[in-house]
Amino acid sequence: MATATLSAADTEKISKLQSSVSGLNQISENEKTGFLNLVTRYLSGEAQHVEWSKIQTPTDEVVVPYDTLAPVPEDPAVTKKLLDKLVVLKLNGGLGTTMGCTGPKSVIEVRNGLTFLDLIVIQIETLNKKYGCSVPLLLMNSFNTHDDTLKIVEKYTNSNIEIHTFNQSQYPRLAIDNFTPLPCIKDAGKDGWYPPGHGDVFPSLVNSGKLEALLSQGKEYVFVANSDNLGAVVDLKILNHLINNKNEYCMEVTPKTLADVKGGTLISYEGKVQLLEIAQVSDEHVNEFKSIEKFKIFNTNNL
Repeated sequence: MATATLSAADTEKISKLQSSVSGLNQISENEKTGFLNLVTRYLSGEAQHVEWSKIQTPTDEVVVPYDTLAPVPEDPAVTKKLLDKLVVLKLNGGLGTTMGCTGPKSVIEVRNGLTFLDLIVIQIETLNKKYGCSVPLLLMNSFNTHDDTLKIVEKYTNSNIEIHTFNQSQYPRLAIDNFTPLPCIKDAGKDGWYPPGHGDVFPSLVNSGKLEALLSQGKEYVFVANSDNLGAVVDLKILNHLINNKNEYCMEVTPKTLADVKGGTLISYEGKVQLLEIAQVSDEHVNEFKSIEKFKIFNTNNL
C-alpha cells in the first residue's frame, strides 16, 4: 500500500475496499495492489492541484532543441548497435469510438487500404531491413482491445519483426454512493471495469514479464508512442543523444499551437521538472494554462 496520510473515515473506506477487491478473481494481485494504491493516493489529497505561484518555465538545460543534437555516426554498423538496444512500444488500449469505429483505434484505415497498425509495421520493417537490426514491436493493449488485436497481428506472421502484446491493468469502477467496486454489486460486464491510462505502461511492462524478457535480450531503451500517431517514428539522432548522455528518460515536446491548448506541458516545480495536465489546474487558471504565450510547448506523448 502507498504511504499516505488518511483520515479515520478514509482509512475505513480503504479497509472495506481492500476486502471487496480481494474477492475479484478477474484480476491479478498486482492489479489489486495497484488499484488500492491509486485510490489511497486520491483520498490522501496527494493528487491535489498544483500551487500556481510555484510554477516556473523549464530551463534550456532541460528542453534541448532538436537542431542542436549531434549527427548520427555514418557507419551503419554503429547505427545497428544503437538499434539493437531498442524496442518500439505502441499504446494500443484505446477504442476508435470518437472516429466511428468499434474496435481498436489502430485498425482504422488511414490510406490506400492500410491501417495505422499496417503502417507502423511497415515503418519498423523498413528500419530492420535497412540496418540489419531486430527492433521488436510491443503493443500495450487493454481488455477492450486485446482479443481483436491478437487476431489482427496474425496477418504479420511473415514480417521481419517480432511482435509482442501485453495488457495494461484492469481496474474496477466504483459506485459513487458507497465506494464499492461495481463488479461486486452486479454483473456489469466490461462496463464495470476501466483501463487506468497510459501511465500504467511502466508497471504493466514489469507485471507482464515483458521487461525482464527484453532486458535478457540486451534491450535497454524503449520508444513509447500512441498507436494513432504515424509521425512518431524512431529517430536515430534522439536515440544516439540518449545513449551518449546516459539519459534515463526523454519526452518529445513541440511548439504549442491553438489546436493543442488542452494538452500537457512541461513545467519546473519545486526544483523538479514535471508534466502539467489540465486536470491538475484549478478553474481560475485554466485559461492561463491554455495560453500559448505562457506555456509554449506541448507534450507529444512520444517518450
